[in-house]
Amino acid sequence: MNPKRFADISEPRPTKESLAGEYQAIAAALDRGKRGVALAAWDQLRRRYDTWSALVGLRFAQNTTDEAAKAERDYADAMSPEAADLEIALKRRLLADRGPVAALAGEHAVRLWDTDVTTFDPAIKPDLEEEARVSSQYTELLASAKLEIDGKTVNLAGLGPYAEDPNRSVRHEAERVRWQYFEANAAALDGIYDRLVTLRHGMARKLGFQTYTTLGYRRMRRVDYGPDDVARYRQQVVTHIVPLVARLLEARRIENGWDKLRYWDEALIDPAGNPKPVGDHDMLVDAAATMFDGMHPGLAAFYRQMRDGGFMDLKNRPGKAGGGFCTSFPTEGAPFIFANFNGTHNDIGVFTHEMGHAFQNWESRDQPSVDYLWPTMEAAEINSMGLEFLSYPGIGNLVGENAADRFRRMHLIGALAFLPYGACVDHFQHEVYANPDASPSDRHAMWARLEKLYMPWTDYGDLDFPRKGGRWQAKAHIYGSPFYYIDYTLAQCCAMQFWVKSRENYPQTMKAYVDLCAKGGSAPFQDLVRSAGLVSPFADGALSDVVQEAASFLGV
Repeated sequence: MNPKRFADISEPRPTKESLAGEYQAIAAALDRGKRGVALAAWDQLRRRYDTWSALVGLRFAQNTTDEAAKAERDYADAMSPEAADLEIALKRRLLADRGPVAALAGEHAVRLWDTDVTTFDPAIKPDLEEEARVSSQYTELLASAKLEIDGKTVNLAGLGPYAEDPNRSVRHEAERVRWQYFEANAAALDGIYDRLVTLRHGMARKLGFQTYTTLGYRRMRRVDYGPDDVARYRQQVVTHIVPLVARLLEARRIENGWDKLRYWDEALIDPAGNPKPVGDHDMLVDAAATMFDGMHPGLAAFYRQMRDGGFMDLKNRPGKAGGGFCTSFPTEGAPFIFANFNGTHNDIGVFTHEMGHAFQNWESRDQPSVDYLWPTMEAAEINSMGLEFLSYPGIGNLVGENAADRFRRMHLIGALAFLPYGACVDHFQHEVYANPDASPSDRHAMWARLEKLYMPWTDYGDLDFPRKGGRWQAKAHIYGSPFYYIDYTLAQCCAMQFWVKSRENYPQTMKAYVDLCAKGGSAPFQDLVRSAGLVSPFADGALSDVVQEAASFLGV
């Protein structure tokens, strides 16, 4: 990694005029027949713009109450459609010169541009700016939560330890407090989402699509599969995963002696209490170095660079946006990890997950084009979820050796149980955008109906808001990243294949993983999957073999 510390990274704020001027210079180079010069200049321009945009988004997420950071975020939201306009116009020109350009930029990059040019027109610039603004309202609303529990005031992330406390009444109280907040803000949440659906459907119609679904897939740059493939995959989840998860939950109910398994029981996977990190933030960060030392020398060296350079912000604090993510600064070839540690096993899951993203971005930093630095999302999630599973041998460094087997079992059960939920989130979005005029109550009814298909075991007891179909409103991806969520489940299918292979030959599997990371986004999803020796999730039986191995490992 560049020896800079994160604190030293900066990028000047672009203006509409400065961007337009740089694009004019690139066009002039093309006019002179200098394709290579133009493509190199364009690549550097996009790296600088992406670095600036990433810094702005990160600083706002680090403190959503900072007025200066919020103002800069608003400026970036307004700039985004302007940059998209210039970028799409150039892509259209390059595609008109397809053969020679493809020889320089790569066939896959050109295929991505083919998709990109159908997702934008100057007519939707105001809609894109409004979409970003409204999406930010959701982020701010959730980040502003101040919740009272156990005599303390916490944010939504701070509820985590209570939600998986071994004491059943504490877990119930955590969920009561959580959903009380969502119920109190239900009108605002419904209004935000209704506005987003209306905006997205309107943009799709302006671009010539019947519904947002087609546009949504193209915005995700999905070039080698479509909604029908995803629907078949969701059916595989219903067929192979739902029965296994139902058996696991029933075994848990019996093991704990509960008369019924309630929603607030689902987070407590281990009857002895979910294994927790060995210590606080500082101890976990140090222990991770030892774990990565035992996995791969490149990964070990990279982690130390991340840690020592200040490229991680992992502590939960008031005003900080929820969740976790990895962003990057392409001018530096450096990624950054953002998370909210709360003292639960989720700290380890989020940490290893985002480290997988970061390591991939680092390994692929020398790809020839900014288009190839990141894979499309479903492929990117293989890198993150794959590292979660490949961390199994050394996970005792993070939870203690006496809890390592319990953690591995808990993580695998959690990974399996996630698949139906992830498929439900995706199915819900397909129905929402197929019915853009549905009312808020219609959408809650949609979720409640689909929940019975994918998670028939769910019993909310006296939690009225989720019982009436409101659980989806806690999922940020539904608001801010439409159609993204199925990517996690597709990747989970592939990550679990890495787990199966690692049980047979860990060094060989780790090499295949590192090689996949280095490919970045240089190929479509299914080609990347096959290159790593994995089976596409869309293939018949892709989940059945994983389920068989998992059931054997878990003794069910």
